[in-house]
Parts: sequence; structure tokens; C-alpha cells
Amino acid sequence: MATLRGLQQPELSKRLFKIIKNENLVIGSYETAGRERVSIASQLSEWGESTGDEAISDITDKLGVLLAEIGEQEDIFAQNLEDYRGVLKQIRNTESSVQPSRDQRMRVADEIQKLKHKDPTSTKLVTLEQELVRAEAQNLVAEAQLSNVTRQKLKEAFDLHLAATIERAEKQAILARHARRLLRLLDDTPVVPGDQQRPYEGADQARQILDDAESDLRAWESAVNGAPTTAAERGPNLTPKSGNGPLETADQNVTIPASEDATAGESEATPSSELREDTRRIHLTDDGETEAKPQESSGCDSPGEQT
Repeated sequence: MATLRGLQQPELSKRLFKIIKNENLVIGSYETAGRERVSIASQLSEWGESTGDEAISDITDKLGVLLAEIGEQEDIFAQNLEDYRGVLKQIRNTESSVQPSRDQRMRVADEIQKLKHKDPTSTKLVTLEQELVRAEAQNLVAEAQLSNVTRQKLKEAFDLHLAATIERAEKQAILARHARRLLRLLDDTPVVPGDQQRPYEGADQARQILDDAESDLRAWESAVNGAPTTAAERGPNLTPKSGNGPLETADQNVTIPASEDATAGESEATPSSELREDTRRIHLTDDGETEAKPQESSGCDSPGEQT
């Protein structure tokens, strides 16, 4: 089924769809690695106990606790990657919603070219050219929103990814440093046959090391600042707030008012409703020219977003 969904993806969003799909596999690998690390930590403790050596038994037991916590950090990291992956989906959904407007513009342009070669005097040319103006206007709004969403959400997604990477690395480094302290408690001085190892006296220190590790993890705070963003300077559909006036196209006879209907923060939102609202404001005059008419107030909210 996943393969079929990939084949059905619009051309514009296929690459990002593949990235999101592969990231899901990576996340699964981190989750598996975390579980395996916890399992190995338990096995290490059991093996140490089976040796009958008091020092090895105590040290491996404490090492197992710290290694298990290192494994737990892998699972937390995987959960944070899911958040990053969810933000990438917002870009993918926007790409998917833009593809139809691109296809429509290209389809109408192709029809015009074919008709010009076949019947240059056809009255249908006027209708098609008017349709092309509307299609280009719709696509202009869609492309602008795609650019804005892509830039903002790409920054947001990888800010989450990299912050999670730093958190995982710093916490695992804390645990690893304390685990190395445990190793210093194990006396590896060689003994000759018949001699006894020195009595193990590190039990209290080993417990203190675990307490220190727990305390350091609780005290950990991220020193990472969020990536700077100017998203607050944009409207709900990520168009500039200062641009309350219409956006001008290359054709000075066409103006596209800035849409105020979208909400770009939902993970599964698509801008199709905003595009319809903006392009409804484009009206053709009798002589084939276009003019932008203000949208009449209906006293109700615009259509809601798709999820």
C-alpha cells in the first residue's frame, strides 16, 4: 500500500514524500536500537552476577542501569524525530495542493498553442486566453504560498531535528562520563595463582555515581536557541503582513489580493480553499481584460482548511 500511495503522489511532492517515508524507517531503527540497548544492559547485569565476583557483579549492575538509560535516550530521540517529520508533511501537503494549479495552467497554455496552429481565427481562442489568465492568477497565489511555507517549515523542521540531536548527544555524554567513573572502581591489578583479589570497597561510590548521573540528567537544560524566523511578520497564510495591498502579476491588468483565509500551522492543512478565494476575486470584463473586484463581505468566515 505504501508503494501505491507513492505512485499516486503528485509529481511536485514525490521527492519529499520519499524523504518522509525513509525518515519513518530511520525512526524505527532508532526505536529498535533503544530497545536492544536496554535488553543488552539487562543481559550485562545478569552475566556479571553469574561470575560470582562481587566487584564485577556490582559494577556491571550499575553499568547496566546507565546503559539502559542511554537506550531510553534513543527512544526519546525517535519521538522528537516524529515531530520533525510531521513538519515536513506540511510542506509535502502544500506541494500536493499546488500541483493542480500548475497542471491547469500548462494544460490551457498547450490548448492555446495547438489551436493557434490548427485554427488561428477560432473564436475559442479568446475564451481560452481568458481561462489562461485565471489559471495564471491562481497559480501565482499558489506558488507564492508554496515558497513561503517551504522556507518557514524547512527551517522549523530541521531546527527540531538538530535540537533533538544535540539533546540526545549531551544526555548520552553525561551518562557515558558517569559510566566511565564506574570503571575506575574496578581493580584490575593482576594476581598470581593462589592469591586473592583485594576486597571490593566501591559499592558506596558506585551508588553515588548513579545518584550523580540522575541528578545531572534532571538538571540538564537545553542551551540551544531556536532558529531565527520572521514568520511572525507574515499573515495567516504566510503572506507578508505589510502587504495588505494586492500582489501584482507580470500582466499589469491582473492583481491578486492577498489571501486572509488560510491557517498554515496545521500539519495536514492544504491551501486549496485560499486559492479558490483569491481567484474568485478575479473577474473578466466584456472586452477580455481583467480587473480585481473586492470580495463582498458575507458576514461569515471563509471555508475551513482541509485536514
